[in-house]
Amino acid sequence: MAETLLALLLVTSSAKGSSLVYHWPETPRSLPRLERPRPFGGPALLAQLDNPCRSIQLDASERRTRLPHTVRPHLVENNEYEWKRSHTSRRRSTSFSRAGSVPASGRNSPVKEGAYDPDAQGNPAVTEDYDDLLGYSAEFLAGILCPQRSLCHQKFELIVDDLAFIGHPVCTEDDGVWRFKPEPKLKISSRGRDTRMKDASPMVNSPASSPRVGPIQDEQVSGESSWLQTFHFVIVLDLPDPSSSASGNVLKYFDIIYEQIAFAVTAVLFQQQVTVNFVEKECDTLGSLKDEYNAKGEPYTKYMRDALEISSIAPAMRAVFEAIKSSSIAQITIDSIPLELQLPPYLDRLLHSQEEADLDYIDRDDEEVEGSWGKDMSFAWRLPSLSPWKALLLLGEDNPGLDFYGNLRGPHQSSEERKLAQSLMKFLDLASIRLQLADMAIELDWDLESQVYPVVRWLVYHRRAKIVDVIHEGLKTVFTVSSHFKTPLPMLSQEFSAQFPQSIPPLPIILSLVSGSTYQQTDNTFFAAVVRNKELVPAYHDVVEWMLKKELLVTMHLRIRVVATPALKKNVREIWISRGRNRGQKIVGVGRGSIGGSGSIHVELDALAQASPPTTFLSMSPRSVRRRVFNSADLHGSAIDDEEDSRDDEDNPCAGDMEFPEDYGNFSDEEPSLIDDPGTAKPIERCWLAAMSEGKVLNIRRRFEQINQFFDGKKTDNEILFRADISRKQLREVLHHYDEYLQTFLHPS
Repeated sequence: MAETLLALLLVTSSAKGSSLVYHWPETPRSLPRLERPRPFGGPALLAQLDNPCRSIQLDASERRTRLPHTVRPHLVENNEYEWKRSHTSRRRSTSFSRAGSVPASGRNSPVKEGAYDPDAQGNPAVTEDYDDLLGYSAEFLAGILCPQRSLCHQKFELIVDDLAFIGHPVCTEDDGVWRFKPEPKLKISSRGRDTRMKDASPMVNSPASSPRVGPIQDEQVSGESSWLQTFHFVIVLDLPDPSSSASGNVLKYFDIIYEQIAFAVTAVLFQQQVTVNFVEKECDTLGSLKDEYNAKGEPYTKYMRDALEISSIAPAMRAVFEAIKSSSIAQITIDSIPLELQLPPYLDRLLHSQEEADLDYIDRDDEEVEGSWGKDMSFAWRLPSLSPWKALLLLGEDNPGLDFYGNLRGPHQSSEERKLAQSLMKFLDLASIRLQLADMAIELDWDLESQVYPVVRWLVYHRRAKIVDVIHEGLKTVFTVSSHFKTPLPMLSQEFSAQFPQSIPPLPIILSLVSGSTYQQTDNTFFAAVVRNKELVPAYHDVVEWMLKKELLVTMHLRIRVVATPALKKNVREIWISRGRNRGQKIVGVGRGSIGGSGSIHVELDALAQASPPTTFLSMSPRSVRRRVFNSADLHGSAIDDEEDSRDDEDNPCAGDMEFPEDYGNFSDEEPSLIDDPGTAKPIERCWLAAMSEGKVLNIRRRFEQINQFFDGKKTDNEILFRADISRKQLREVLHHYDEYLQTFLHPS
């Protein structure tokens, strides 16, 4: 959005026509488009045209001094290299007839006729500044942006040449009175229930909801006479280059801008117009000032500057424009109504191809993220999943404009509000990058899903906090340096030196130590690389928190995968061959066993019927049936009790799966095999996992069986610890005993 936003407009219509009341910035300009390399001028021009490679080269001095869109003086007359709107080649003052045109305010108030006629004014250049915008006449723009009544009260999207106009025009009712649209009559079912959809007003767990347009009642009207018939708050965009993104992305791009900015501002303006005639009064004020300054020949910049002092809409438009261009939150006030507006931080990524986008991050706008953050915060926000093992980093301390406690401290109208404010203050005091959200819920005695998460969503949406990975209390966390900094390093170093005492090394040295530790084979934690002294750990807690706020550090997490080695696979094959041979001897004449093309041992159905009565067979699980069949076919005819069965399971992998896995032929014993997802392992992979535990201590083996489902290379160590409910020491024990079968690596979260 910061790349394409050109201007914000407020246009109105009355009985005398349409008018552009105000816009920001003062002189918006669209970016140059469809530019192509220019050949060198001079006598050798024709020769260079025969050589395309030479014709696109620029000499080094010109490449250093010339802006990309600058036109060379000797080629100014060669216009086919630049695309221009068809009407801009004509003089703007003569593009449209202005005889008897409507004054800037568009009001019924008395004004001088022909106030915009260049011949009647002493300075045509000044008049042109008042009447031209983006190469078009202000009268023309206002006319196309104030649609007919049937097109009002809905999304407006218009593309003219290289410009896109987005808004939500609103108008009076047929009788010329401003009022809210009446709600549709309720349809009551036979059981007395309301069949409407639930109210879509903002809730705590939906921080990005658009504001409602006041109470929808016919009786709430200003009651004052109105010349204003239509007003339209318009966002003007430089139409994205079709080659830079897919058409679907552009449409989604327009939709988000409309929902988050255009509709939200229009909702407040419409509410105030209906209730107190606010927009008309503002247009009267701005229109009178504009007419006065134009008649006096005052510069247009003076009108723009003075309008900010006498109007509420003008400074709000400027604040919204500047916030969008800086990708921050716009905190505006419209007729004493505070309003916060913002766009998703990574919305502009929709306009870039995957090759041009930041490849260090993969957008995860999937069901998991949407389920935890909600639909409004899942798209172009680049948020990690809202998980119990994450932590909260507060951002308000370094920003004077973000006062956490101002409203919480009161005054409060009721004891219930006071109690809620105290709980929220306790939440903010407890939040730390060293405390999991699940632990916060326990400390506060809050429900994680219904109480903790809504507060976190609100803080993150309003950029008062961000979700980060939990930092070890002793700073034994592995970091790497971010691939790019939002602020230049010299400025960061200066701010760092002013923030921390001289006992802390300069910021470049810390970054160098962290960067070097990433590639160490031994201890590469922040403590080992930078701190190196337990007494300095508290001081470096603040350093790490500051660096995380500036997005200088990226947390590295341990991820684990399971690999079946060739030796293990050969061992499992030998066991199965031996077991299949023995089983074939035990059930000779009843069944047959073969290790062939399908790699399985077949047992005749009549043998199963003879070995077990039908009623008992149907009541058992498949594994119990197989165990019962083979045990009954034993030459000694004795049953194996639970203790012997357990001992057999320990000595022989896959003792419970008596059939030879059919998928064994798909794997080679000469190469290692990666078990992609142990939680949904294939039969032969389950045999390998069982064989890995041969000879291991009982409690270690059981813990491996408990947690190997998380060794898929996707889940981080923090997630494994939380889901398995084990300590980091217990995880290290498993990794140590199963080291030959595990592949561990560090990766950003």
